[in-house]
Amino acid sequence: MDGAGPSPADRPRAGRGTPPVVDHVPTDDRVVFLTYDDGAERDPRFIDLVRERRLPVSMFLTDSVVGPGYAHFARLRSVGASLQNHTLDHPALRGLPYAGQRAEICGQQRKLTSRFGVRPRLFRPPYGAYDTTTLRAAADCGIAAVVLWRVTLEADGHLTYARGPHHLTPGDIVSVPSGEAPTMSLAERTAGLLDEMAERGLRVGRLEDYVGHR
Repeated sequence: MDGAGPSPADRPRAGRGTPPVVDHVPTDDRVVFLTYDDGAERDPRFIDLVRERRLPVSMFLTDSVVGPGYAHFARLRSVGASLQNHTLDHPALRGLPYAGQRAEICGQQRKLTSRFGVRPRLFRPPYGAYDTTTLRAAADCGIAAVVLWRVTLEADGHLTYARGPHHLTPGDIVSVPSGEAPTMSLAERTAGLLDEMAERGLRVGRLEDYVGHR
């Protein structure tokens, strides 16, 4: 399960030619972006929810976590989800040598490309941990943006906030980590989040429409 990640003040700065790092999208559109990590939870009711509500969610997948479950994510992709990169084996990348970081990121690029025919443009470092080497490796693997988050949907359905206001705001990126023995199913947690968004006049936006253009 990923943590909160570095605060904006502590983050390494992207250099020239490296992808930007985003945890919130500056926009006047009344949208929030739903992003799901790892791929451990494979709730068939979640596929139904994505299809019925036409939710443009983003799935950040780790190969060693997904294991034999790629067919589940093919079904999710067929109903509108996008599949993005979360490394091969989910290591904390910060401090690792360039070759190791590149192998993790590029390796998952190749996996997802070979399975689905689409090369991801977005990357989420496990635990939100990264450094300037991560950004260089990500750029060399064809990544256009490194995606963190401001809001986390916890295993019990509650929202926590890394910084800023303690309520949903336009442009928020919500991370939904794979919970350890969650008390609510992925579909139930997502439905509750959608209810809270509706109360604030917010809808789900497609993250790829707002970030990752280089």
